[in-house]
Amino acid sequence: MTDLWRLSATETTARIRAREVSAREVARSALNRLAAVNPAINAVVQEMPEQALAAAGAVDAALARGEDPGPLAGVPVTIKVNVDQQGFATTNGLRIQAEQVAEADNPVVANLRRAGAVVIGRTNTPAFSLRWFTRNGLHGHTLNPRNPALTPGGSSGGAAAATAAGIGAIGHGTDIGGSIRFPAYACGIHGLRPTLGRVPAWNPSGAERAIGAQLMAVSGPLARSVADIRLGLLAMMAEDLRDPWWAPVPLDLPPLPRRAALCVRPEGLNTAPEVEKALRDAAARLQDAGWSIVETPCPPLREPAALQAMLWLAENRRHGNAALARENDPDANIVFAQMEALCPEVSFHGFQDALQKRAGFTRQWQMFLQRYPVLLLPVCAELPFPDLLDVASPEAFRRVMEAQLTQVGLPLMGLPGLSVATGSVAGPLGAAPVGVQLIAGRYREDMLLDAGAIIEAGSMPVTACDPVPTSTAPGGPARD
Repeated sequence: MTDLWRLSATETTARIRAREVSAREVARSALNRLAAVNPAINAVVQEMPEQALAAAGAVDAALARGEDPGPLAGVPVTIKVNVDQQGFATTNGLRIQAEQVAEADNPVVANLRRAGAVVIGRTNTPAFSLRWFTRNGLHGHTLNPRNPALTPGGSSGGAAAATAAGIGAIGHGTDIGGSIRFPAYACGIHGLRPTLGRVPAWNPSGAERAIGAQLMAVSGPLARSVADIRLGLLAMMAEDLRDPWWAPVPLDLPPLPRRAALCVRPEGLNTAPEVEKALRDAAARLQDAGWSIVETPCPPLREPAALQAMLWLAENRRHGNAALARENDPDANIVFAQMEALCPEVSFHGFQDALQKRAGFTRQWQMFLQRYPVLLLPVCAELPFPDLLDVASPEAFRRVMEAQLTQVGLPLMGLPGLSVATGSVAGPLGAAPVGVQLIAGRYREDMLLDAGAIIEAGSMPVTACDPVPTSTAPGGPARD
């Protein structure tokens, strides 16, 4: 019999509903997998076996009564430590928040619970959840299970590493500048950044988020199949009016023309040959399925990326970087210093100008995506980076920022993006995952999922991996 932890979310809930297996059996299998592989990768930093088994028992009891436990009935999931989960600390990777225990669930957590999901653990993030690598002074260092010489991505690096290693079928992540899409890419799985307002989110344990985060940060799913991304999104997007940005838009909207734009080098991006090949192969799969493909430049990303970075830094600058000083995380200190060097401080008028410009860029993108309902472009200009590259030197940091243009530029407009894993290639540090990014208009995740499923069907299936020992990884053990 197949190990239950290997099953997709779609398969898991179908078997539980058919009473072929119990939700408690699935939960035990997931918890055993967590215990077996998490010590090698440190993806899950807060475990909850008693709560998981109790939640699974509630699913079994509901089915026994003839009730519907929800679309994710019995599916093991993980939650990122930067969102509130009742009874657990919302650490955000920070020592200064180690005791910030949530009294209520974030809407996205509440929605997953109502959908019947079984939360088995909370996943790691870098300090302040602002980095494409995952290490902090509170929870430690997360490694990429497919190749520990490579970053697992960030800030949802724990979620991506856990999902890739078979710790849960769906991982919850957040994305303000690539924090779902890039970890999915780095760990060889799929990840969806939904439209702003699609998935409700709010942390009752903390203050209201700054306006930049309100306009750009979203929660979304990571998974090993596009079907599970769809299932996870449907559960996450249920109504919760505690988030004033939430919008009651159905997932499936009237069909649009099956026409996609291909942009290999947006605004002169130096895209690696392996990434270009993945893009052209994906475009060919869409074309074979009846899509028309047009290779064309896309609307601006560089200026939106600069405005995005300014908005990232504005709240910390407003408070004199007090939280950064209190935490004194070595990695965060380097990252923020480099961000400050790349992004000079602006006046209040400059901040207002940025918000006004956002409308113009959103308009340009919306008009482009009306003509081309899906845009195919790199997730990153490079293969997944060597782990901790961003703190190696100022030059390395700038290299990372440049390669991540499509990650940073997109959120300013609040648009959705799907990272689709397409396989693995030989890189300088050994086998490296590769994939592509799909962009669509606001609330057109249905187009992303349809196109993503076609690309997925022509790729090697994404399966859970056993973590590669650090001693055998090219480049040796990751640094701690």
